[in-house]
Amino acid sequence: MADNPLSRFMGGSPVWVLLRLIVLSVVIGVILSALGLDPLNILQSLQRLVFNLFNFSFEAIGRLWGYFLLGAVVVIPLWLLMRIANRGR
Repeated sequence: MADNPLSRFMGGSPVWVLLRLIVLSVVIGVILSALGLDPLNILQSLQRLVFNLFNFSFEAIGRLWGYFLLGAVVVIPLWLLMRIANRGR
């Protein structure tokens, strides 16, 4: 690697640094696109992302509560019966 000012500034060979930046930009772009972010309207996209995450968290809590109730209908009576059955021992 040449020890010229451009290489020192970029942190390596300019060609390899540019290739790494291109690949990293594509990977990050795919991830951000999967999250629903739009580069032309980044602020509204971020606002929409936060709103969707907020709604998703409440939906997840609602689903978790439903699973808890469904499981409790079976688990609590069985636990109670086992406690009563083991009480005589």
